[in-house]
Amino acid sequence: MSEYSLSIYACELAAQVIRDVISDGAPLDRAYSRQFAGLKLAPAQQAQITRVVGEIIRRLNLYCYLAHVSLADAGKHAADLLMAWHAYRQLPPPGWQQAKAIDAKTLALRLQHADSVAALRDGCPAWLDELGQRQLGDSWAAERAALAQAPKRYLRTNLLKCDRNQLQSRLAKEGISAVAVEGVATALEVTSDAALFRTDAFKDGWFEQQDAGSQHVADALDVTPGMRVIDACAGAGGKTLHLAAKMQGKGRLLAMDVEQWKLDNLKERARRAGAHNVETRLISSSKTIKRLKLSADRLLLDVPCSGLGVLKRNPDTKWRDTETRLPVLQALQAQILDSYSRMLKVDGILVYATCSIMPDENRQQVDNFLTSHSNFRLLDDATISPANSGFDGFYWARLQRTAE
Repeated sequence: MSEYSLSIYACELAAQVIRDVISDGAPLDRAYSRQFAGLKLAPAQQAQITRVVGEIIRRLNLYCYLAHVSLADAGKHAADLLMAWHAYRQLPPPGWQQAKAIDAKTLALRLQHADSVAALRDGCPAWLDELGQRQLGDSWAAERAALAQAPKRYLRTNLLKCDRNQLQSRLAKEGISAVAVEGVATALEVTSDAALFRTDAFKDGWFEQQDAGSQHVADALDVTPGMRVIDACAGAGGKTLHLAAKMQGKGRLLAMDVEQWKLDNLKERARRAGAHNVETRLISSSKTIKRLKLSADRLLLDVPCSGLGVLKRNPDTKWRDTETRLPVLQALQAQILDSYSRMLKVDGILVYATCSIMPDENRQQVDNFLTSHSNFRLLDDATISPANSGFDGFYWARLQRTAE
């Protein structure tokens, strides 16, 4: 997609989003919502701002280096980061008095150095680069580069309302270009700038925005109509709604989470999607789990994780997190797998999933669980690699309960 210089108005909006994220610690999606609220931006203008901000946040250390700004002070110098982006893209800088221009000779020297330092070129903090090299070895370089790319926009067709061809045709009538994704039966890639959530197709529940890689997780659970299915870490429910569609709205689908506001959001999404077999239940204590012992034909555990497979989409997290958070997450993952697996019937299938590509959160967790749970066996597992697929990164493992 061709790039062009931002207007001064767009620069001001982009700078405020960057300040919200870096100085105030706001998640990137919330920062966009806050700054775009009440504005009547054209879809192309909004898309340009999100592309530029996303690129700067994804490679924040690179743009700080080019602008001669420290990471600690990046939020205070959002205007300078935007000028560094224009210079890096060889675009004319906007006539914006808040920002200082970068000397061409200095820029050339810094670009030459940046190209020779892979972690800087790929926007990777030191802690993450060390972790990736330790856990993924020679494959880390390709994954690191892939995670520095802009994410594509994918939709999941809601099969309760339409099929993929019908959705593609309806979107075209609303001026939105989308193409089928090979190997993912429900996925479309949006190839034009579009305000998706303003479309009638969205309002009528024909689709959800969901990465194509993420759509493999519900497929792995292999649900059929009439089953009793539990999504025990449902969150806002993207995978829950996918499961509901695969069940054709028949059977019982229980969505659980420890946060009520997420379940409230899920209820609204389920109504729009026509997913009438979805029930929600707050996990208020361990008793909630015990009451459901040996009750599920299928169990999805999409556990809290580092999110190190979805950094294209959530690049702000790598500048806030450190490696010290990982042991806490891994302990929680192990506890959830041990406790929640009790809800699965004998011969039932459990899918353990993360949006990480790090083995310590993935296969290592599964192997540890199997060592202490001889009544489960591994059927298969897969890592969805950003480098190999172009999607976000995910892991899933399918386990079967063989005895109580």
